[in-house]
Amino acid sequence: MTATFESALAARVDEMVDACTRCGKCVEACPVTGPGKVADEPKAVIGGIIEILQTGDGPESAKNWANACVLSGECIKACDYGVNPRFLLAMARVARARATMDLPTRRKKGVENFRRVGRDAPGLARMQLGDDLLARLGQRPDRTRPDAGKAYDFVFYTGCNVLKTPHIALLALDIMDALGVTYEVMGGPTHCCGVTQLRPGDVETVGRVAQSSIDKLAAPGKEVLAWCPSCYVQFTETTLPTVERMRGARPFEMTPWMRFLGERLDRLRPLLRNPVSMRVALHRHPGVPGVAAAAEAVLRAVPGVEVVDLGIPAIGLMSNALAAVPEHKQALYRAELDAAQAAGVDALLAVYHADHRELCAHEREYSFRVMNVLEVVALSMGLAYEDHYKRWKLMQDADAIARDCADLAAQHQLDPATTRAVIEGMLADQPVPLRS
Repeated sequence: MTATFESALAARVDEMVDACTRCGKCVEACPVTGPGKVADEPKAVIGGIIEILQTGDGPESAKNWANACVLSGECIKACDYGVNPRFLLAMARVARARATMDLPTRRKKGVENFRRVGRDAPGLARMQLGDDLLARLGQRPDRTRPDAGKAYDFVFYTGCNVLKTPHIALLALDIMDALGVTYEVMGGPTHCCGVTQLRPGDVETVGRVAQSSIDKLAAPGKEVLAWCPSCYVQFTETTLPTVERMRGARPFEMTPWMRFLGERLDRLRPLLRNPVSMRVALHRHPGVPGVAAAAEAVLRAVPGVEVVDLGIPAIGLMSNALAAVPEHKQALYRAELDAAQAAGVDALLAVYHADHRELCAHEREYSFRVMNVLEVVALSMGLAYEDHYKRWKLMQDADAIARDCADLAAQHQLDPATTRAVIEGMLADQPVPLRS
């Protein structure tokens, strides 16, 4: 066992570097080497990544590859030697940050990232929900659950940013209730996965934040269900294996929520009582294996639903990961939106919250709806929550949105200037510009 998080993380990197044969298959499998301007021969590119990991610097193509990573995970499948190239690319970005910025600068950037998430995600939740629903999502720690102290089957880990679109998380909880599954909800900035500190290279803080959250999630006998894919990757590829090396045991297992649901289709089918006559297309990302397949299987179990394949390449972990290749992302998403229109679908369905946030305003431009997969499941089960986030994005008017949420903002004592900043940030979250 290794004494500190930093040394345990470094030891894991060293082991993977030693196992890497520099064959270049991971580079060949990557879907964004072109858009990411990775021009060198694959063996030279992975060799350059190893150089960055060892020295903090390396060839331009290797730097470009590390910076262009959208976390598709194709590189992991391509490796024959048990190396996780996606993890090594994340560590190469950390190595570059540590080589080019001193600790106070890295720490400041990490704090700024964390504060932004801590402002926007809980702020948007409070602008949409009353106290009872906030408490249900674990965002009212002053409220004790009536069943506090009982044993639960799972921890439902929201992450932070799904709180911006709380109807999605609430539907997930309703579905678990209907399945007879018991759970404890944890998440939000008080249970940070550490990714906001990892990106600027503040590994020292990552260790403290991640271990604090892991200890909260690791109640005996519990499996953690993760909604957010970036949290899932951060925990399963960076923090949990590192803490396991430190402590000699893995604190808990983590399962993506959609895979959890897909594994329970036999129990879900009898609950899908209402036919839903919809022709739908699924917005896909392959970064967490099995999630898109599980989402499609769930949709096909809903009576009346027809799933259409638009033939658009699926890359990345979720929508915001594609910010690393913005022009390529815009071209892909516009092609998908146009293909959905041409296919005559009733709805384009997202799995993850970030996808929903970035796509939903395009309802202004097209004849189909943008929804989350769980909203279609909910229609069949007789469940519903209003999607205030989409309604506000369709408004495209900060003043009107501020008026619309004024009562809840006042109830939760949200500062008007902060509320305005949150609204403007929400409207700016539009990587594919609206045509209108």
